[in-house]
Amino acid sequence: MSLNQTNLIDAAFAELKEKGETALIPFMTMGDPDLGTSVELIKAAEAAGASMIELGVPYSDPLADGPVIQRASERALKNRISLLDCMKVASEARRQGVKMPFILFTYFNPVLQMGLEKFFDLMREHDFSGAIIPDLPLEEDEEVRGLAEKTGVHLIPLVAPTSEARVERIAARARGFVYCVSSLGVTGVRSSFHSGLDQFLATVRKAASVPICVGFGVSSREQAESLADKCDGVIVGSAIVRKVEESLPLLQDGDADKRRQGVEEVKTFITELKPRAVRS
Repeated sequence: MSLNQTNLIDAAFAELKEKGETALIPFMTMGDPDLGTSVELIKAAEAAGASMIELGVPYSDPLADGPVIQRASERALKNRISLLDCMKVASEARRQGVKMPFILFTYFNPVLQMGLEKFFDLMREHDFSGAIIPDLPLEEDEEVRGLAEKTGVHLIPLVAPTSEARVERIAARARGFVYCVSSLGVTGVRSSFHSGLDQFLATVRKAASVPICVGFGVSSREQAESLADKCDGVIVGSAIVRKVEESLPLLQDGDADKRRQGVEEVKTFITELKPRAVRS
């Protein structure tokens, strides 16, 4: 990504707004079940209608993630998947024709170990448009935020229901979009969202100058459509990662047909998640 280019996240949301559509943003754990299949899954997600995608870096102590994503991280870490490996997946997917924006989802420790400047240089080199670092608090993000701005990468904040003043403070300085946490606790499939969600989203919307997206617990088209008129995008993680777990268990090199079938099953699942509702 050139510093002179419009960030692909901004361009995608502008196009969606023009069409009156809500973004579908899948999350996938890179390296689950292997890096080559991750590239195929990214391609499948775009073909299924994804507007952009979160590429999750497997981590040994994922504080924000529920059991489904934890298991995916464990499977990937057995293959020694690194932060750099996950970045290279994005470049390979781009080389194979994927156009949608890439967002890297990683905890802060791998970033710190790599070095902040090197991390953002590599983010630009591998054409990432955004980064989500869930364990980096607002009070400690100044250096990271400055490097993100310098390299043209959006540092996308998570905001959970908390005091109105804190919600407004986080939302007001967001870039790319605000990741609104729909349910208290860790990620995972849920049958319902917390009762104050509508008011929470209204507070974020009022404070933010960028789109707002909802994640943590969205697992069906019905839920996505119920949120479509309240936000600009829905993020689906655990439900997709669980589908990968079911459809693509660890395969041997000769299992090409099973791999293609599994990727197709995940593609169908993502297609069915895309909200049909068109916002006015």
